[in-house]
Amino acid sequence: MPKKELLTADFDYHLPPELISQTPIKPRDQARLLVLAKKTGRLSHHHFFELGKFLNPGDVLVLNDSKVIPARLYGRKANGAQREIFLLRKIKKTSANFWQVMIRGKVKTGEEIIFPGGLLSKIFDSRDDGTYIMQFYFNDRKLFSLGQTPLPPYIKKPAKLTDYQTIFAKSQGSVAAPTAGLHFTKKLINQLKKQGVRIEYLTLHVGLGTFQPVKTRLVKEHQIHSEWGTLTKATAQRLNEAKAGGHKIIAVGTTSVRTLEAFTTKSGQLMPGAKEIAIFIYPGYRFKFVDSIITNFHLPKSTLLMLVSAFANQPLIKKAYREAINKKYRFYSFGDAMLIE
Repeated sequence: MPKKELLTADFDYHLPPELISQTPIKPRDQARLLVLAKKTGRLSHHHFFELGKFLNPGDVLVLNDSKVIPARLYGRKANGAQREIFLLRKIKKTSANFWQVMIRGKVKTGEEIIFPGGLLSKIFDSRDDGTYIMQFYFNDRKLFSLGQTPLPPYIKKPAKLTDYQTIFAKSQGSVAAPTAGLHFTKKLINQLKKQGVRIEYLTLHVGLGTFQPVKTRLVKEHQIHSEWGTLTKATAQRLNEAKAGGHKIIAVGTTSVRTLEAFTTKSGQLMPGAKEIAIFIYPGYRFKFVDSIITNFHLPKSTLLMLVSAFANQPLIKKAYREAINKKYRFYSFGDAMLIE
């Protein structure tokens, strides 16, 4: 009997709007934590500060240290018309300051956009995907000073960039937060280290496509976005040694999952490097390195929901989401967390 094709509609669900969290909880580790045991299907309810109960000495938490940039800018055309510019990624192949951007409102190649203080930029080129290449005639420090926090559209309240940033963020480049990491506090990290849990870092610069819903009818027809990822030699070596020693590798967030899996060979060994990552993980995928995932609750029809459904199996994730909705968990970027073990 032929295998049933996965439909994007299979990953849809109804979420009451009031469960979309508009503000982060404080302290961050007070967020709720739904724990899903894959083998038994058991669900249990906790708080994030209790994470240590589910970890053993030698287990490794892998965190994404990418830092969110203030990616939303407002400038004006020569005729005075305002335009909203959203930075997507820096074009690294040139010494000039070129960025791939999205622009709200009509523009054309060659037009100048003027920012406060008379700072100039130019629409250098357009792309088939509806984005543009802009050249900024000033440095990134000035560019970021003009920007605002790039909150997702479902968050209607303004927020400080520090609220949308992990406490360990270091490498600038993301236009959306690796949100599973938002739940960690210095106190919790120190507590876990004292317990013997090891902490490792990698980098994946999160792109806007992470949160875009899949629009193709068949899941396999979706073209996944690419994001820049980095894994150092020393980190890869320590992770390989931990894995070989029988310790659990817990990926914090789908960004860490994708990075680890993209840098893992068929033999199950991590190979260090820096590259564009465009790995699309959906049910049927065989995980090579990750043992557990800490994640938030994701949008319907998103690649992130498909990824966790691949890790735990679709019926279990549907069951977990029904439970979270019934128990009024907070959803999405500023929401609560789930541990899938």
